[in-house]
Amino acid sequence: MNSQPQIQGRNSLSLMLICLIMLMAGCSTDKDASAGQDGSKKATIIHSLPNETMDPHNEWIALRAGVTETLVRLNERMEVAPWLASSWEAKDELTWSFTLREGITFHDGTKLDAAAAKASFERGIADSGALAAGLRLASIEASGQELIFKTKEPHPAFPTELVHPTASIISVTAEKEAGKEAFNKAPVGTGPFKVVQFIPGQEISLERYEGYWDGIAKLNTVKFQFNADANVRTLAFQSKQADIVYHLAPEALAAIEADPQLAVQSVTSLRTHYFTYNPKSSNVADVKVRKAIDMLIDRDTIVQNIMLGHALPANGPFNPNLPFGNQGEYQKLNQSEALRLLESAGYKPNADGKLTKNGQPLVLKLVAFSGINPELPLIPLIVQSEAAKAGIAIEIVSAEFPDVYILDHSDWDLSTSSYLTSPRGDGGSFLNAAYLPGGSSNAANVQVNGLEPVLKELNATGEVEKRNQLTREAVRIINEAKVHSFIINPNILVGVNSRITDWSPGAEEFYIVTNQLDVK
Repeated sequence: MNSQPQIQGRNSLSLMLICLIMLMAGCSTDKDASAGQDGSKKATIIHSLPNETMDPHNEWIALRAGVTETLVRLNERMEVAPWLASSWEAKDELTWSFTLREGITFHDGTKLDAAAAKASFERGIADSGALAAGLRLASIEASGQELIFKTKEPHPAFPTELVHPTASIISVTAEKEAGKEAFNKAPVGTGPFKVVQFIPGQEISLERYEGYWDGIAKLNTVKFQFNADANVRTLAFQSKQADIVYHLAPEALAAIEADPQLAVQSVTSLRTHYFTYNPKSSNVADVKVRKAIDMLIDRDTIVQNIMLGHALPANGPFNPNLPFGNQGEYQKLNQSEALRLLESAGYKPNADGKLTKNGQPLVLKLVAFSGINPELPLIPLIVQSEAAKAGIAIEIVSAEFPDVYILDHSDWDLSTSSYLTSPRGDGGSFLNAAYLPGGSSNAANVQVNGLEPVLKELNATGEVEKRNQLTREAVRIINEAKVHSFIINPNILVGVNSRITDWSPGAEEFYIVTNQLDVK
């Protein structure tokens, strides 16, 4: 399968779409779409990831849409800061006490106290295996505004787990009254906005909550829409049908920047795109083969030609600029060394230049994203092209969510993954989720020899520099085993109309709809 014509064809299609975008943008009126006829303020936001449910304990969208909040949050310096909880402390190595703020109510008007928060956590732990695994709780106690967590084992990084959107606080009483199905379409939280309507996979209609504890929202209403097609999202931004659009198509940036009313913010993200190798595949069972494939990934071309410079080549699961990121060099394209490794693994080129072993050609099946972020379907094509030069055939299978696909299939060799690997300002959560059996980010059930003792020590350590050191050691072990090939740390490309004020995108990708978000 020749990838180059596909890339050229895709580029031609992109050029036609850009022309259409520019035409529509030129024909659009300057009518202020941010103000209603009654003078109310509104905004439209489009994100890339469609959501079929708003269940706060299994999806992130309720927190992103400003419907729910967590006990603690990340500030601009990626530090854990108070939110619904005003303070917290460790009573002993197993006990954490959180004091909830006074005067906070849910959207139904009921008070947020420790008992309501306890019920929310119990609901979340019962519904979300990922939340239960992250918190590792033995018990929860509530008294007035004090919420006391007891963990099953020492958990020094416990407060960072409460940053995650699945730790959102919701009204369990409201869920009992509405029923689970109805509640998951309109969860009742404490955020600045409440749900008016949710159309699965399409949009959320939001209106501000007049009783919000931290200052009433500046906007009256918000449309939070979803679309997995980057070109459609970009078109909506350029035609001024949306005020804020996430994950723009990089090839359209020049056209966007030519419009003085539109701007693009390129934000260093906490996300990493990478390949997962199937631990059950005989094709990639040899670490030499995995290392050879890693050498056939042209990260520089991906950064420059696909991301147009809005990314960093990855050398591990974490952005290298983070204090616990890998400071080593990233793997550059190296055809000759890849071929040497493959030869030492027993592969020889046949008369057609195809690599074979025991008469069998090396053919790999790669599961790729079909959409979401615009670069994700393109990266496998670059790798497919370089592998073909080395005599390896790569068959690409597209899936909306590769991690879901590989849960139901075993006949694959590589799968594309994309995760926020440090959304809590710490690397421990991802390492546990991605490398321990049953982890929420370990759909392939990857295991790495020698890693578990390091993670055990990391999980028992609270001192920040020691945690950073252990995290870097864990990454060294992971990179040596080559169970993953880390490709790039992409920037978040966010389109922002000049009407938008008092808002900027964050690296954590959590806090999108806020009470401060405003329009001119």
